[in-house]
Amino acid sequence: MYLNDFKNFIELEKKYSKNTVVAYIKDLVEFQSFLQSFNVFLNDKLDYFYIRKWIVKLSENGLSKRSINRKTTSLKSYFNFLISINKLKKSPLKAHKNLKIEQKVIVPFNEKELDKVFKIFNKNNSNKNYRDFLLIEILYSTGLRRDEIINLKCKNIFFDKGLIKVLGKRNKERLVPVLPTLLNKMKIYMKKNPTNIYFFQSRNGNIISPSTVYRIVKKYFSSVSTKNKISPHVLRHTFATHLINNGADINAVKEILGHSSLASTQIYAKIKIPKMLNDYMLNHPREKT
Repeated sequence: MYLNDFKNFIELEKKYSKNTVVAYIKDLVEFQSFLQSFNVFLNDKLDYFYIRKWIVKLSENGLSKRSINRKTTSLKSYFNFLISINKLKKSPLKAHKNLKIEQKVIVPFNEKELDKVFKIFNKNNSNKNYRDFLLIEILYSTGLRRDEIINLKCKNIFFDKGLIKVLGKRNKERLVPVLPTLLNKMKIYMKKNPTNIYFFQSRNGNIISPSTVYRIVKKYFSSVSTKNKISPHVLRHTFATHLINNGADINAVKEILGHSSLASTQIYAKIKIPKMLNDYMLNHPREKT
């Protein structure tokens, strides 16, 4: 099956994250297990018919279209790898099209909700609250992903340049600007935690967990917002939406967010519609007459 070779390829050459590598291999093992019931194997004789049967089974088992698309992406990558090492002539997924997914509308936090959260910190600025406050303000002020803020190292904060170096998806590095007022707060926090390697660390010296970041955001915003979806990603979405609504160039926002394509950033531009309609109604000459 060349699974070990494929694993080394995506891990060492493609530099996929640990979680992605584990997910890809798991998908392939699951698919191979499914094929064995038909006495079929992952080789150059594999027909798309069996892939389609697998997709149908996954759907019948209640798996979402998004998750099914991710699993077929694992297969595509594997087949393309086999082609690259001359073990396969043509991918059985060559003509496959991903299942259509309805875009979920993520409602960003409004400025009033953010002000309420920051007022909570002004009333109680204990050490623990200061950490929580900084985490939320960094997420909102930079648009970092949850994994990016978890893995932010102190050595990658450049106070003289007003930038932080971020390790994004697929280990791609980028520079993200930070507001001067926030940098000053980060400097104070680092002085209080001089031995930290990562900016946010637990008491035992480990990096904070993804669940901790989620819990902090959920805790404070649940008290000021009635939105169904409250998460670190909503803060990233809020960052992008607020920048674009206030006139930021969408290409600049794309670079800050670390998107590989403009299409990913354009999702946030759609939230401008309410502001656009308001501006239209207030400023169109016919409305003023």
